Amino acid sequence: MIIFAASTSTIPLWVVLGYLVLLLGLGIFSSKFFRGTTKDFFVASRSIGSFMLLMSVFGTTMTGFALVGSSGKAFTTGVATYGAVAAWSGIIHSAIFFIIGLRLWAIGKRHGYVTQVQFFRDRFNSQTLGTVLFVLLVLLIIPYLLIGIISAGKFVQGTTQGMVEGGIAPWITGLVICGVVLTYVFLGGVRSTAWANTFQTLVFMFTGIVAFLMISSAVAQKNPEYNPKEAGIIYNIKRATEYVETHKPERLARGVHPGAAAKYEEQQQEYEEQMMEAMNNEAAGGAEMKGLEEPTVPKPSMTHLVFITFLFIPVSIGMFPHVFQHWLTAKDAKTFRLAIVAHPICIAIVWLPCILIGVWAAGLAAAGDISISNPSEVLGTMVNLIANPWLLGLLMAGVLAAIMSSLDSQFACLGTMFTNDIVIPIRGKDYYSDADTLKLARIFVVGVVAVAYLASLALMETASVFGLGIWCFTGFAALFPIVFAALYWKRVTAVGVYACMAVTTGLWVFWFHQSGYGADKHFLVLGMLPIAPLTLASAAALVIGSLCSSPPEARLVNRFFPRANNSNDSRGSNDRSSRD
Repeated sequence: MIIFAASTSTIPLWVVLGYLVLLLGLGIFSSKFFRGTTKDFFVASRSIGSFMLLMSVFGTTMTGFALVGSSGKAFTTGVATYGAVAAWSGIIHSAIFFIIGLRLWAIGKRHGYVTQVQFFRDRFNSQTLGTVLFVLLVLLIIPYLLIGIISAGKFVQGTTQGMVEGGIAPWITGLVICGVVLTYVFLGGVRSTAWANTFQTLVFMFTGIVAFLMISSAVAQKNPEYNPKEAGIIYNIKRATEYVETHKPERLARGVHPGAAAKYEEQQQEYEEQMMEAMNNEAAGGAEMKGLEEPTVPKPSMTHLVFITFLFIPVSIGMFPHVFQHWLTAKDAKTFRLAIVAHPICIAIVWLPCILIGVWAAGLAAAGDISISNPSEVLGTMVNLIANPWLLGLLMAGVLAAIMSSLDSQFACLGTMFTNDIVIPIRGKDYYSDADTLKLARIFVVGVVAVAYLASLALMETASVFGLGIWCFTGFAALFPIVFAALYWKRVTAVGVYACMAVTTGLWVFWFHQSGYGADKHFLVLGMLPIAPLTLASAAALVIGSLCSSPPEARLVNRFFPRANNSNDSRGSNDRSSRD
């Protein structure tokens, strides 16, 4: 089989290949600005400006979960997916940038931190606590990283079905994107990552809009009432949505769709009439009644309680190690302004088209126009409806841009964490030269990429992108009380943090097992997503554990509350001044 044959059907593959070469070139070019120091490799010498910070932070949060996962979830759940995930994310992400990101940036700059674990070790004066937290964060971020590789493989395979027999194998896609990302992260670290993320974010936002418009036109044309003379953006969206209204109306409402309710009432009335007729006919009643089936009561796609508990998912961003690292790259506090204001707008631009595409896919599948066996294939299948091969190639590149803009940050972050949180503390920070530390970081980046790629191959056929993402976010959100308390509550103690981590780990493992290790996509706890009770339980454990243990020393706490006026402990205040 020749994958890149010179024929019209393989033009999209050449477009994607051209994009990857361009990205690789940009990554290599940006590495020319690399200053050759660990500070530049880990946090870009804290020199990133407003626009690049917005693009890099937003890009790294828009994983395969946001694109492939959201369209797949909308395919099975409907428009409620936007309100449950995207709307909450737009509001809460910006709030966390303001209340968590700004403060961590200031503390990180003052103390020279490049990882979360460094901050928590000093904040709670415990090397062991930092190591335990490191293990938890790595165990959570690796599955999150796998989402990107799996999403890319599934998307490309579904999109290239008509170009290559069976589509391009996911292992090939994973190998290529991992190789490209590894190259520029290895050369330039977070600086190259920020450049690449800015470029890729612009690409996938632009191509996302184009994909939405092209797919809406393709779906609208399947509507019998479609009139080419009236075709336009609003008209196409309307006709495409009407097609869903006809074939799968329940995907257009969070509760019970009026059309589904009316259909149920008709079926119920017909059923009751048949029952009465059968009962009145004593001779044939038994036989007739055996063949009658009571219609199924329509259920809402998402209950009120589940909808509300989705708000806990975006809270997880406050504990993402890769987002923490991007925060530390900011030049100054004013750099955060654009990210705080524009982030919700960017989310709407990306999420709304993906979710509508998933809803339209449900209508097409119900009408028999397309066949989808796995929700992760929805976006790839819908993009494949576009007949123009050049546009199709551009849109494929855009989706890969969104996925890769998260992978590079996660690769760089894990390399940074292994170097600064494990290796250097063992020998001491003065044991390794700056050049040696840089070599270690690059070695760990290569190791992380290799492990992630091999793990993705094992999970490629069974993993659910949306489900895997939800469980990762569940763990991060349950750890969020730690960072919030560390920044705003002087009384929090290491004992409280251990209690929080223990409850998080125990309940997460138990419920993950109860859900069949993520197989049960509708698994709830007390009618809620597990993320809600788990986060509340971990927060309660943090508070109780802290109050039941001795308060921390003022001299340690005051290092992180420099403006606090602690007149009761002048010695602690003097010590703080001398250390800071």
